[in-house]
Amino acid sequence: MRELVVLGTSSQVPTRTRNHNGYLLRWDGEGLLFDPGEGTQRQMIHAGVSASQITRICLTHVHGDHCFGLPGVLSRMVLDGLAHPVHLHYPASGEDVVRALVSVTPPRIDLRLHPHSGPGQIAPGLEVRPLKHRVETYGYRLTEPDGHTLLPDRLAAAGIAGPDIGRLQRDGSLRGVHLNEVSVRRRGQRFAFVMDTAPCRGAEELAEGADLLVAESTFSDDDVDLAAQYAHLTAGQAGELAAAAGVGTLVLTHFSSRYADVNLLAGQARACAGGATVVAAKDLDRITFPSRQRTL
Repeated sequence: MRELVVLGTSSQVPTRTRNHNGYLLRWDGEGLLFDPGEGTQRQMIHAGVSASQITRICLTHVHGDHCFGLPGVLSRMVLDGLAHPVHLHYPASGEDVVRALVSVTPPRIDLRLHPHSGPGQIAPGLEVRPLKHRVETYGYRLTEPDGHTLLPDRLAAAGIAGPDIGRLQRDGSLRGVHLNEVSVRRRGQRFAFVMDTAPCRGAEELAEGADLLVAESTFSDDDVDLAAQYAHLTAGQAGELAAAAGVGTLVLTHFSSRYADVNLLAGQARACAGGATVVAAKDLDRITFPSRQRTL
């Protein structure tokens, strides 16, 4: 199962209807928690999300609205008797802040710290790129390896059925029949998480070809000067990012408290997003990952 559970959508301060950041990506057997802001533990309860589902925690940077919920989430893991390791990824320059947040949690879970200080792969299929913000900030990208979509008519013509199909997929050939003769190449799915940044090359690289892109949309296009001052994206800039990258679905979030109604931001993004579907996220939304439709 692959889905994005939105735990919070507010930027610097929460509102009556929007909690601080927090996003759980359920990706097959993994649960990746991105930027748990203050109140994330409570939002998990409202969303029906268990701490036991989390295998990785990914911080883009150490501003409070992106990490102050970390002690509560870790404490809940201790309370629940979490048995599996949890990997915590974060910018190396935030080491002191992360250590301080982790220090208030009872040391009864297998928490493994993974600071990073440059672009590249940080775990199987998971990579980071630097963004352009007021402190060191990284976005994340998760990529599934390319695979194959089997063609039933070709399998039948080749006389391959039942357990032999699994053998063919595993070994690449069976009784003189090669996998590429009974299938088409399927591009692996791609997820990108771009938070707190001015437009930059790193954001473009993360978003490239993403099936699902989560991007900050802190300001309206009318407040582009504020966005530049604080190194954030406007809604239109998020839409432009999605269009240039050929994104399938753009999820807008990290809204400034000055906007009670984010439909304005969604409209501005849609006007610039090309063929991308645009969703203005709401707290506790569950966004199903798009179906695998793209072939190579």
